[in-house]
Amino acid sequence: MTTLDIHAIQTKQGGIDVYTFFMEGGRILEIAELARIGRDKDGEIAGFQRPEIVAHVRSIADYLDRGDVLFPNALILALGPGVRFSAKRGTKNRAADQLSQGGVLSIPFRPGRKAAWIVDGQQRALALAQTRGAGLPVPVVAFVSGDLAVHREQFILVNKARPLDRRLIDELLPSVGALLPRDLSSRRVPSTLCSALNDTPDSPFHGLIKRPSAGGAGVVTDSHLTNLMRRSVQDPRGALAQFVAPDGSADLEAMYRLMVEFWSAVRDVFPTAWGLAPEQSRLMHGVGLAAMGVLMDQIMTRVSPSGGYALARAILSGLAPHCRWTEGRWDTLGRDWNDLQCTPKDIRGVSNLLVGLERELARREAA
Repeated sequence: MTTLDIHAIQTKQGGIDVYTFFMEGGRILEIAELARIGRDKDGEIAGFQRPEIVAHVRSIADYLDRGDVLFPNALILALGPGVRFSAKRGTKNRAADQLSQGGVLSIPFRPGRKAAWIVDGQQRALALAQTRGAGLPVPVVAFVSGDLAVHREQFILVNKARPLDRRLIDELLPSVGALLPRDLSSRRVPSTLCSALNDTPDSPFHGLIKRPSAGGAGVVTDSHLTNLMRRSVQDPRGALAQFVAPDGSADLEAMYRLMVEFWSAVRDVFPTAWGLAPEQSRLMHGVGLAAMGVLMDQIMTRVSPSGGYALARAILSGLAPHCRWTEGRWDTLGRDWNDLQCTPKDIRGVSNLLVGLERELARREAA
């Protein structure tokens, strides 16, 4: 076991110890790990960091290799609970600032079992480990927590305003427990449903959804599903909105069952178009999913508690002769099947066509 002793400033935020200090940039990866996002052996989401951006790391290292450079960007670390802090004694320290105190922070670590996780600054840490200027003192802000959910919360909040992949944020949101800004909170329910749809065997989307943690596996991009679910939750006329209580809480189980009923009907009515890559089936493409999501809101707001699948399948069967998901031409739209793209114009065109056909069928049945 090795201990790194560093002069630091200590304070508290939300009952958690927070430290600021400087350390040699090349030593950061000695004590801190990069928790890459992925899935563990049980299929649960693990880690949170996106993959290394090699070109970005190299550009930072090239800058640092210039020699006497200014590099004041602080990294954020999550320290394990084994750290110790010894405050300096004396009146001079007490009088400095009542919000904080100076002292020595002792960080124990050993190879294979490090004492911290990088929450923000992984590209900088990698670059600092490669540069000739590894001895450059860099600022660090560290908080003490061994809870991975807290690490993810801070990772999301730090990167929210930066060009971080929205899909990565969405996938992490269900595993975050703290209060979040309103725009992130509204994205948590669709992302939770998306994970359930991909991971649960009775779901028509089981194993079909592309998520950042799964690499390239799957055929349906998760953002297409989360977008249509978010719209359905936020629109008072949406099929999922009926399961949102006045206090903002959501009945996730009821939402999940509705999604399973409707999309199982879609799968069963269009079996030859289901599960294919978007280039082979516009049903699994962004344009098809978005349009069918609009149709879902049209149909599933008027079903009985246990009749969703039967109603959806009956209606979709009536629409099937007019659909061209894998071949042919949409005569009403004047477009070949593979000419449709995930643009507002095409989504609106297919949505209006399907909703119009559904209403016409309903009028004929009522006559």
